[in-house]
Amino acid sequence: MHLPMHSQDRLLNAKPHLPEFSSHFIASKFEYTMGHSIIMLCTWFFLFSIISGASTSPDSLAVSQSIHDGETLVSAGGITEVGFFSPGNSTRRYLGIWFTNISPLTVVWVANRNKPLENNSGVLKLNEKGILVLLNSTNSTIWSSNISSKAVNNPIAHLLDSGNFIVKNGQQTNEDGVLWQSFDYPGDTHLPEMKIGWNLETGLERYVSSWKRVDDPAEGEYAVKLDLRGYPQIMIFKGPDIKSRAGSWNGLSIVGNPGPIHETEPKFVMNEKEVFYEYHVLDRSVFFVYKLTPSGTGQTLFWTPQTSTPQVASTGEQDQCENYAFCGANSICIYDGNHPTCECLRSYIPKSPDQWNISIWRNGCVPRNKSNCNNSYTDGFFKYSHMKLPDTSSSWFNTTMNLDECQMSCLKNCSCTAYANLDIRDGGSGCLLWFNTLADLRKFSQWGQDLYIRIPDSELDHGGHGNIKKKIVGITIGATVFGLFITCVCILVIKNPVWTRVYCHNAQIQCRKEYFRLRKEDMDLPTYELSTIAKATSNFSNRNKLGEGGFGPVYKGTLIDGQEVAVKRNSKMSDQGLEEFKNEVALIANLQHRNLVKLLGCCIQGEEKLLIYEYLPNKSLDCFIFDEARSKLLAWHQRFHIIVGIARGLLYLHQDSRLRIIHRDLKTSNILLDAQMNPKISDFGNARTFGDQIEAKTKKVVGTYGYMPPEYAVHGHYSVKSDVFGFGVIILEIVSGNKNRGFSDPEHSLNLLGHAWRLWTEERPLELIDTHLRERCVPFEVLRCIHVGLLCVQQKPGDRPDMSSVIPMLNGEKLLHQPKAPGFYTGSSTRTCNLLSTNEMSLTILEAR
Repeated sequence: MHLPMHSQDRLLNAKPHLPEFSSHFIASKFEYTMGHSIIMLCTWFFLFSIISGASTSPDSLAVSQSIHDGETLVSAGGITEVGFFSPGNSTRRYLGIWFTNISPLTVVWVANRNKPLENNSGVLKLNEKGILVLLNSTNSTIWSSNISSKAVNNPIAHLLDSGNFIVKNGQQTNEDGVLWQSFDYPGDTHLPEMKIGWNLETGLERYVSSWKRVDDPAEGEYAVKLDLRGYPQIMIFKGPDIKSRAGSWNGLSIVGNPGPIHETEPKFVMNEKEVFYEYHVLDRSVFFVYKLTPSGTGQTLFWTPQTSTPQVASTGEQDQCENYAFCGANSICIYDGNHPTCECLRSYIPKSPDQWNISIWRNGCVPRNKSNCNNSYTDGFFKYSHMKLPDTSSSWFNTTMNLDECQMSCLKNCSCTAYANLDIRDGGSGCLLWFNTLADLRKFSQWGQDLYIRIPDSELDHGGHGNIKKKIVGITIGATVFGLFITCVCILVIKNPVWTRVYCHNAQIQCRKEYFRLRKEDMDLPTYELSTIAKATSNFSNRNKLGEGGFGPVYKGTLIDGQEVAVKRNSKMSDQGLEEFKNEVALIANLQHRNLVKLLGCCIQGEEKLLIYEYLPNKSLDCFIFDEARSKLLAWHQRFHIIVGIARGLLYLHQDSRLRIIHRDLKTSNILLDAQMNPKISDFGNARTFGDQIEAKTKKVVGTYGYMPPEYAVHGHYSVKSDVFGFGVIILEIVSGNKNRGFSDPEHSLNLLGHAWRLWTEERPLELIDTHLRERCVPFEVLRCIHVGLLCVQQKPGDRPDMSSVIPMLNGEKLLHQPKAPGFYTGSSTRTCNLLSTNEMSLTILEAR
């Protein structure tokens, strides 16, 4: 290991050696007159002052000054140090910050974590624009701090005792004077006064991410983030998946934690400008840091000035109850010190009883009896104490309500399943509501807080077992009504043969075999009653409407077992109908892939044609990337994850599925996002199966302007390369945050494809990137995505890569050749393009030439 040197004589521009005023020297000069001695002393003092003033102070770096490998800056209190180091047994060099006089070396921040230096020739400089630049032996830039939008005036870099490395304007000490700070870009360590969360004005996300290995500080697969869906909460992610959840703020601490560590004070701030969590150390003589290890566990380290070795205050080892949703939905995890157990919430029963009885809990629980929303005020609540509150991703909160008002708000909403205080200080205040499924609950022995679970009126009496008299009365009334109905039907059938024929005909219409004429093995898909879906969507209420596409409106629904679904209802005004309905059911029912939306069933009754899908809470991709506010929440690593996910879904359709399928309407609004922001391709109404042929032709061109390739829009020729073109457009839209259609380069009248092509040919491709991403992205990944996007939208289909090549291209495993000009890249469309739809809905009637 290359340990950093701590001696002051290695500081940049170290002070020259000066002669010592020894007693021998003074005695030998004693014969000088007092006046002469004073003159000599003053002269020495003057020279010393000049030389000292020309050197860099130990904690700062001025413009055009630098530190080389082997030199360091030390904070004013001698607590932290910045310089070059090699982690573990690695020989690679990194610029980092660590605590002085601590063994082993405790690095808390790394600048060039994803791009190491290969030798000991690194140099850190501060330029006149206030930008820190790390150079290698060939004077190439390895890393640089982000460009600030603030005015720069005599910048200077300071290393603070807190471990924050800042660049500020001159001698300004307030926050406005800070141009850049390392605390905005955490590594694997959460330091006191470092924020975890979001700057809502700039879109900057601050989060802790693990090292890849103990000897490799590159960004690993684990991250601690503040999730803003619903009421903000701290989560630990493994890639895109939730590994565990610390929980939300309850006024005193993060509710999933036992409480603040001794000598620290946690803090949570949420306003219109920022949302963040941080902690402060009460005793300045004690040091606390939180580190996220490469294995995904957290460690809290502490030490004092009297100790030289950090002690472990918390190992971060987790029991199984800390695994996210370990017990499934609507259930509680209880850990007795030896092993976990799961139990259903009051009035809930196991969804899979046989598995539950052998301790396989992942399917969770479902309501025993559905709440009667027509008379919801008779519902009650069961109080659980010492709880880790459920996942707040789908929650609602109000900071001013009291607990009684909170309860009434929950009763007024049929989907509300639980409520709790938002702030438990001073008797409690604020309101937090949950809707539908409750996930990741845990019961503690001491800490935690109260949670109120909604119970149907039939479960209120006798410890939740119901009122026997009420049940008997209900059964009696139900049986009587049903008997009368059957009697009436029998009389009508006997007396009126015509009615009988009409009834039977309608029954046949409802049969899916009459509609599809497909073999059973080709469509093994559940069917739902119209009444079931109507009830689930509150009779297709507008408040449940999620959006509308070419097929018709889409509604959110909740089935009787608590499962949330998305219901696509065919509109009478739509050009799409039975053919698209049959097509989607026949194709997607046979597809299973994590990046394809899951079709749960269908409903055919009378003129109603309904498709029932899994519900994806984050809606579609276009709702994020084209929305000014929400686009700030979509960090680069999430965008890259979405791009790769779409590519994997397309590869499955084109190559790996039992049916080879061309989507033909790939666009951002047909990419749905689940709770973990995983992309899922949807809407297969216009899809076609494809045999061994290379290309097919149609007279009926379907799709959406801006995503269709030239050969398809003009001549009706389609192939797998048609989807590749649409995918390329989506990549460029994700990177830039702009729509291909509607974007206009003011200087050259180019659409987004043309603008991207011009920047590429002028060797300025990174200017395409969304302004919200420029402060924090991985430039080489962005550049690679732009490159792949341009390869996918080339004019000729033969020049475009297959999806089997696109994925290794995106992952940097395949060399990329230079792209050719894209198709349809001018702002003024051809005559054929002008025929295309003026809206975002899919086309179904355009005739090709």
